[in-house]
Amino acid sequence: MIDMLARVELHPLTLSDQDEFCALVRASSALHRPWMQLPATAEEFQAWMCRFDDGTNRGFLVRVRETGATVGMVNINSIIRGRYQGASLGYAAFAPSAGHGYMTEGVAATLRHAFTDLRLHRLEANVQPGNKASLALVQRLGFRYEGLSPAYLYIDGGWRDHERWAITAPSPWTPDPTLPEV
Repeated sequence: MIDMLARVELHPLTLSDQDEFCALVRASSALHRPWMQLPATAEEFQAWMCRFDDGTNRGFLVRVRETGATVGMVNINSIIRGRYQGASLGYAAFAPSAGHGYMTEGVAATLRHAFTDLRLHRLEANVQPGNKASLALVQRLGFRYEGLSPAYLYIDGGWRDHERWAITAPSPWTPDPTLPEV
């Protein structure tokens, strides 16, 4: 069901989004660094899009419903089925529209999609301790703090510590034991 009051909507990320995506990443380099690195060239984008080929990662653009303007991106990464039914979450606002609450709505829409359509049970967001905006976002959406992972991800030339935050589906369900492990 579509929330008609929502200001944003999710759109699956496709190869045809390359030019817009890369331009927004370049315009947002000061906002993203040192928190993340996204593809900024056609070659980087095409290589990065291969991660979505096997179905264990899903990528979305967050767009303003009224204008169609792209305000950010969200990824559901490393989807694991079977007994786990979980994944990790990555997200980034784009500078031209940062600070207007669009990403809170976009990530919330992604949570609904993950828990309802994908029938996942758990999502994790790993956030660098100094990324105050991202930490505030996960807290607003009800993620719980689970600990610190030292040297967790290699970003911007170094291994970065990350705080682990997680959220589980509001209504626990039992996975079908016949589901394949991915």
